[in-house]
Amino acid sequence: MLMRVGIVILPEQRWSEAAPRWQRAEAYGFDHAWSYDHLGCQLGDFLSGPWFDVVPTLTAAAMTTSTIGLGTLVTSPNFRHPVAFARQALALDDISRGRFRLGLGSGGGGYDRIVLAQSDLSPRQRTARFNEFVEVMDGVLTHDRFNHQGVYYQAVDARNAPGCLRRPRLPFVVAANGPRAMRVAARFGQAWLTGPIAEEIHGNLAADLNGWWKTVGELVARFNEILAEEGRDPGAIDRYITLDGSPVLSMSSKNAFAEHAGRAAELGFTDLITHWPRPHGIYQASETVLEEIAAEILPQLHSTP
Repeated sequence: MLMRVGIVILPEQRWSEAAPRWQRAEAYGFDHAWSYDHLGCQLGDFLSGPWFDVVPTLTAAAMTTSTIGLGTLVTSPNFRHPVAFARQALALDDISRGRFRLGLGSGGGGYDRIVLAQSDLSPRQRTARFNEFVEVMDGVLTHDRFNHQGVYYQAVDARNAPGCLRRPRLPFVVAANGPRAMRVAARFGQAWLTGPIAEEIHGNLAADLNGWWKTVGELVARFNEILAEEGRDPGAIDRYITLDGSPVLSMSSKNAFAEHAGRAAELGFTDLITHWPRPHGIYQASETVLEEIAAEILPQLHSTP
């Protein structure tokens, strides 16, 4: 089994406390590390505690590590403008020496929208805005003096000099569970990201791990169909899954993580994403389990069959 593994380090600690985690993630052998891009997160107990912006966080992480990939999980149109954020992404690509990958999602109706007193959008409008957001991000990062006149965004003579270190641009990891968003991933993504939230799955699947993986399998099949419709080679796009939307926390035990990895491999995923254990609340787990996974399971996932 050959897979890459990433870990989310939430932006909830002062940098003096957070920096060692990013360095340990690299030392443990994780392939990539991520942080949430929100003004505040409604999950669990996050809104009651500290929260820091992802761009300076990843900038600092890039300067204190040397090999691990770095990314946003995920950037959305809720409070980012594609022209302005393309500049920030370009800087992160440069500072990280080409290690930055951009996670992109459509954005929901949570705190990021509420805190800015934005009107809510219908799912169709949200996906249309997302498609345009990604299209403009792609345009600015691949064409200097880019122009765009759309429904949600305008760009006039947008510059991208000196361009990304990787050509034609840094990779997009596009989050999508619905068919319209999957088309965005098929058109613009170097990777597709999925991982349904168990509580949002209809029926009795929320407490059923087998049911959760069945739903993931259905998403994979749907994405493969859309790739075929879009004329995209299914082998040309990586497949990422966030494990901790499932009913069983991936860091709850070494065996739980191994089971998740095995099921993901059977469905053709190239990359797993887990969360750094927290001492309380959502993603609560022991760092001892993290150390066991790093020592015993990551080397197996990085080895050829």
